[in-house]
Amino acid sequence: MCCPGCQAVATAIVDGGLENFYQFRTVANDRPDTNPHGDQRFAIYDLPEVQSEFVIPFDASFKQANLLLEGITCAACSWLIETHLKKNPAIQSVTVNVSTHRCAIVWDARESLAEIFRSLVTIGYMPRPATDDQQQQLIKKENRIALFRIGVAGFGMMQAMMVAVGMYTGATDFWLDFLRWLSMLVATPVVFFSAWPFFQAAWRSVKMRHLVMDVPVALAIGLAYLASVWATITSTGEVYFESVSMFTFFLLLGRYVELRARHRNRLAFGNLAQLMPLTACCLREENGCEVEHNLPLAVLKPGDLILVKPGETFPCDGRVIAGQSAVVEALLTGESNPVTKAVGDRVIAGTMNQHSPLKVEVNAVAGQTQLSAIERMATRAAEEKPQQVLAADRTARFFIARLLIVCSAVFAFWMWYRPEDAFWITLSVLVVTCPCALALAMPAALSAATANLRKRGFLVARGHVIEGLNDITRVIFDKTGTLTRGQFVVENVIPLSSTILSRDELLALAAALEAGSNHPLAAAFNAWRDRVNASDIRQVTAAGVEGRIDNTTYRLGTISFITEWFDTTDALALPQEVLLQGNHQTWLLLADEKHPLAWIGLADEIRPDAPMLIQSLKKQGIAIELLSGDQPAAVSHLAQQLGIDTFTAGATPGDKLSHMSARQAAGDKVLMIGDGINDVPVLAGADVSVAMASASDLAQTRADAVLLNNQLAVIAEALIIARRTKAVIRQNLRFSLLYNLLALPLAAAGMIPPWLAAIGMTASSLIVIFNALRLVD
Repeated sequence: MCCPGCQAVATAIVDGGLENFYQFRTVANDRPDTNPHGDQRFAIYDLPEVQSEFVIPFDASFKQANLLLEGITCAACSWLIETHLKKNPAIQSVTVNVSTHRCAIVWDARESLAEIFRSLVTIGYMPRPATDDQQQQLIKKENRIALFRIGVAGFGMMQAMMVAVGMYTGATDFWLDFLRWLSMLVATPVVFFSAWPFFQAAWRSVKMRHLVMDVPVALAIGLAYLASVWATITSTGEVYFESVSMFTFFLLLGRYVELRARHRNRLAFGNLAQLMPLTACCLREENGCEVEHNLPLAVLKPGDLILVKPGETFPCDGRVIAGQSAVVEALLTGESNPVTKAVGDRVIAGTMNQHSPLKVEVNAVAGQTQLSAIERMATRAAEEKPQQVLAADRTARFFIARLLIVCSAVFAFWMWYRPEDAFWITLSVLVVTCPCALALAMPAALSAATANLRKRGFLVARGHVIEGLNDITRVIFDKTGTLTRGQFVVENVIPLSSTILSRDELLALAAALEAGSNHPLAAAFNAWRDRVNASDIRQVTAAGVEGRIDNTTYRLGTISFITEWFDTTDALALPQEVLLQGNHQTWLLLADEKHPLAWIGLADEIRPDAPMLIQSLKKQGIAIELLSGDQPAAVSHLAQQLGIDTFTAGATPGDKLSHMSARQAAGDKVLMIGDGINDVPVLAGADVSVAMASASDLAQTRADAVLLNNQLAVIAEALIIARRTKAVIRQNLRFSLLYNLLALPLAAAGMIPPWLAAIGMTASSLIVIFNALRLVD
């Protein structure tokens, strides 16, 4: 026995009088896939506890399962999977990404997910949950098996070619037969192990009545091998064992390079959750003291307090409640310069604390963090197929069917003209014209471009973004939070004749009154805080704030709020001409109990790269428009500053949508950039929409892309990269079509041997991939 456990089981069987059980069996037990109750190994995936790791709610009655699929070999596999699963009425939608092997299935939550798993197994694809551990395991397994198959094929190729030297240099009679049998011996593992994925994929597609690119490949390998075996057994005709081995080796080598490119793209997208720590330093109250406990992330919940030390990664989204430090947010924004975080600032899971310890209150964990939301958007974008890719897939499938017809015609001609050459010429035609390069032309370029944009802080959340950016003729901007920071700054201070205080002293008084306030205007005074302290602070809604400083009561707010202290004459004496100096500003009046002290003008700060973006768009010949719900004076002033000729103010969400729809009806392709909840309808209706990183969650989910670093200049870069992507796609398509058009007549004329056909097919695919990878940088 191999171990005491097996010995104990065997002993129990014998002691029970069942040692002769197998002698009286008439039929074997049911195999798992023929059991009427189905394959029970997938039943566990119907448990809510297990689904929580890879299933997310989609709407009231549907859920989305994110899976990894083993066995995907080419673009046609995705069509096969989607077509097969959509026959199930419980499934609403299926999207498969060939590059990442990910599959997103939206299904009726009342139906069994295990049945969907079993359905995938029946067509030859093994599903597993799309968790990070599973993803890494799949990558390692793919890499290991691919190298093993290449190694066997390479060894077989070298040995078969060495034997072929003897056969082609005069071996006769016994030695010729011996060398043929030896060549068959070394080629057989190549065919039945190394080339097995080609046969597997071809058989699967034939069963589903759908032709994929592995069909001509499998036919070429299988027919050449069988013909060679027959020639060896009968000692007649030609053998092609060295060509079969070389063909298989070069195909596998090309597939391996494609595999490595897919893995590179996958890493470029950023498997974000891998950067999360496994534990968090949680602070718990014990005997009146805070005690540190290292706990798994799974037990963290909103409201917990954690300590993040220098050099550590934030394990959750939260708010700083103690400490000040620099935080590196390059993971999310692409910006390498650290961002200062102080009390009240928000921190994001996956970013790194650089200088000092920070005490953080947990706001969101696990799948609720911004990091997880970004990864879901990136995955969704990768899974969605643009119309260009769908068209290429259809063209490739059309091409395969016609290729088999052409091969039949070529074989018939050569059987009539020169029968001894018909077989190998037909093999060459089958191989050299396989449309792998055509199928890879667009997906490879789009994946590389998406990865490049992600590194720059431009997260593509929908599959049509890169394609759509090429057609943009008009860009419409929201104002607050888009062209401006959405953060007020002090732009003007006008002391009144009744005060002798300096500008900084006046602003220090205002900052003391606004201390502790969450109002957007209060943040404008942060630079002058803690210089003086106020007590008895009282907030008056829509009016202002009141407090005591050094036994004197001060007020900061609207003119009506301040003039409650003074008579009408004093109020009329206030210098109203300040409104003419900056009617785009928000004006606050500061006063003590005796007299008004100063007018303070606040304005929303323009993003520093906004003028650069506007100039870049103008140079590209793209129309620019400002569409805002803000006051006309503020909108007009901003448009004048940035050189925007067309602008609309005071627009409601409905007005914005109607305005944009009118532009689209006039023939414009509109790129909309916004950030607020009021921008949600117009973002959803635009041809391409971009939400700022500071946008509301609702705006981000409705947008086609998210600007993670809030740097508007990236928009101009995205338009340039989109045009480069279009150019690379055209290059790939032209090369693929030209290659097939040239290779087909040459192969049909007998000018390309099978081994050279294998090199040509592999080289064409690699050229397309390497050309697309230029877009990554």
